[in-house]
Amino acid sequence: MDAAEERRFREFVSARSPALMRLAFLLTGGDQHAAEDLLQTALARTVAGWSRVETPEAYVRQVMYRQQVSWWRRRRETVVAEPPEGTVADGTPGADLRIVMRRALARLTPRQRAVLVLRYYEDLPEAEVAGILGCSVGTVRSTAHRSLARLRVLAPELREPHTIFGEVAT
Repeated sequence: MDAAEERRFREFVSARSPALMRLAFLLTGGDQHAAEDLLQTALARTVAGWSRVETPEAYVRQVMYRQQVSWWRRRRETVVAEPPEGTVADGTPGADLRIVMRRALARLTPRQRAVLVLRYYEDLPEAEVAGILGCSVGTVRSTAHRSLARLRVLAPELREPHTIFGEVAT
């Protein structure tokens, strides 16, 4: 990689890391360390082929999705009755709702969480979500439907007319 390409990569990382970190945080179910590892792995894979990458952010996001799906397939998640405490409200508008959402997402299965994050947070079409997760469009639809219902059970506060992933909750 020449100096100009290295500068371009550094500028990209500097500008887009906060948004990419938020995505990684959601994909990992709120695990800060796993999110940092996921983003670092994605950036390391991206820099290896940087000269061929046309749309850097889309490329990094795709690497993150695939990396996380691979991780889910290799491991079985341990479900606990209550998520660990330790999240403190930051006083900003919507902070309590974000905390509730984060805890509820962490209690979903990895597939449910992935479908909701990709479909509603990332606003990807069902066909693209299906392609990323290696399942059918019907599976994405049914998983999204069941996952939203499960979120409402886990966190009744989300039934209020707040926004969930940018859409008004029903």
